[in-house]
Amino acid sequence: MNPRRWLHNHSLKLLAIRDTPEAIASGVAIGIFIGFTPLIGLKTVLTILFAWLTRSNIVAAMIASAAHDILWPVMPVIFRWEYEVGFWLLSQPHHWPPPLTRKGFELHTWRNWTHLFTVGKPLLLGSVVCSAPVALLTYVFTQRLVARHQRKKHPQSLLELDNPS
Repeated sequence: MNPRRWLHNHSLKLLAIRDTPEAIASGVAIGIFIGFTPLIGLKTVLTILFAWLTRSNIVAAMIASAAHDILWPVMPVIFRWEYEVGFWLLSQPHHWPPPLTRKGFELHTWRNWTHLFTVGKPLLLGSVVCSAPVALLTYVFTQRLVARHQRKKHPQSLLELDNPS
């Protein structure tokens, strides 16, 4: 599978959606934002829910969420970075987490709920802090791109909307 071709095909699908540029862009931003969270099993449900609650385009949100899956090979690195940011924000005084050790990856430690909460809380906070700027930039870029595409594709219909007679 060629990631570049896959992204190109999905971006064409995104531009073919018939909705306002703002609704499409907010759907894409929601899909990207949810894609960066560690809530892997809930990603689809959360994407649809938040797109519906904000009246964003659900199809655009799902396309962006699926496009985010191209990052799967580097997601462990991104999750570690998000964990470090969340750990730094939650620690008093602020300090970075200790380096990774082999002990932290033993199966019996992950069965303990306290370990899950000690890792999950900073990871979730870090994912929100790190993905918010990316989602905001994605919104601005997508809104401009879709608006430009719609102006090029339908210049006459947009003029009729501006000057109804």
